[in-house]
Amino acid sequence: MAELIEASPAVVLAIYAHPDDPDVAAGGTLARWAASGSQVHVCLCAEGDKGSLDPATSPTELVARRRAETEQAGKILGVTQHHWLGYPDGDLDEGSELRGRIVELIRAVRPVAVVAPDPTAVFFGQTYVNHRDHRAIGWAALDAVAPAAANPHYFPERGPAHRVELLYLSGALEPDAWVDVSATIEAKAAAIACHASQIGETGEWLRGAVRRRAEEAGREASVPFAEGFRRITLP
Repeated sequence: MAELIEASPAVVLAIYAHPDDPDVAAGGTLARWAASGSQVHVCLCAEGDKGSLDPATSPTELVARRRAETEQAGKILGVTQHHWLGYPDGDLDEGSELRGRIVELIRAVRPVAVVAPDPTAVFFGQTYVNHRDHRAIGWAALDAVAPAAANPHYFPERGPAHRVELLYLSGALEPDAWVDVSATIEAKAAAIACHASQIGETGEWLRGAVRRRAEEAGREASVPFAEGFRRITLP
């Protein structure tokens, strides 16, 4: 049965692939938690260098632009700090190298909750296949949280062990937990609008699209606007 989550974790680490991903997937939730006093850290694993279909686009210039967009969006959402791992788009691999870096960040930030993409969600309807980077980051985040970060025998050189208490997986095909983002839906829309390199011209159409998606989730949670997650409580 779906659960409406009211509590805000003291420290949160959101782990995503591309610069706009956390804002699109969980921006309302991150803004709500930040407004309630949570420290909200965001890890971006890929640079966003391939986020254009224009062959004339300079990847180096695009990376610089996307970093600036991300910093602007983070100020709107109340992000405490962005952590950049610097991988090229498409090169994310859920193997031990990436997993170890995520473990190191978890042990440094010491979050109560980790937010990440649900890697089991592959096909969204008949028109979209989930990006491989999203799936790779989802698996790497899961494996880093359980068991690696909590077990001192995994990656002992990467800091003292830390146990994450909660996992929130966004983009789940069958979410079982919801966060009421009615008070932060406009902040989410404004943050997404910062990523102009990805969405082109912004305006009322974008705000409407963000609101419609959150309204659909809100109906499941009996609130005006919501974001849904698969929630896992770790023993």
